[in-house]
Amino acid sequence: MFASLGPAVRSLLLACIAMFVAETLRPGLLDSLALWPAGAGFQPWQLVTYSFLHGSLLHLVFNMIGLVSFGRELEHYWGSRRFLQYWTVCVLTAALMQMAVTASMPDPRPTVGASGGLFGLLLGFAVMFPRRKVLLLIPPIPMPAWVFALVFAVLELVLGVTGTASGIAHFAHLGGMLGGAWMLWRWARSAPRD
Repeated sequence: MFASLGPAVRSLLLACIAMFVAETLRPGLLDSLALWPAGAGFQPWQLVTYSFLHGSLLHLVFNMIGLVSFGRELEHYWGSRRFLQYWTVCVLTAALMQMAVTASMPDPRPTVGASGGLFGLLLGFAVMFPRRKVLLLIPPIPMPAWVFALVFAVLELVLGVTGTASGIAHFAHLGGMLGGAWMLWRWARSAPRD
């Protein structure tokens, strides 16, 4: 399975695993590499570095399953360069959305995880392969990719607006999807016309 991954997905996977090991050995890394709200320890590099950190082994495992599941096919379809451009924009827009939402919160907390990029990949997968069946893990329900992405987008919006499932960066997830939508729109506009 690892051999079937493209170089971009393989590199992201290994970087996230390496950073998780580094976090475990040096917990102070979170202070400088996690995404902090403006005025509460924010540094520009955190717009990217937060996406390589994860709060727990389970967080890492689920994100890496998503990265491999959606990223492998998208990298093969788009190529490594375009895939990394897309991933980077999704991670950045997720960070900016999260910072905008947390700017007014009284108790600043850092954000970690590749979920914003992952939600962007989910959107990209749904657009590129809309009828492909995707299996929801719990409960195991198969559905077309476009339905899967729509369900998750609506769920994230509802959970974010209502404040349900606090401690999860719902708006970062939506920000990743917005960044992905913007990239797909941009690519569609610049595609040669017949």
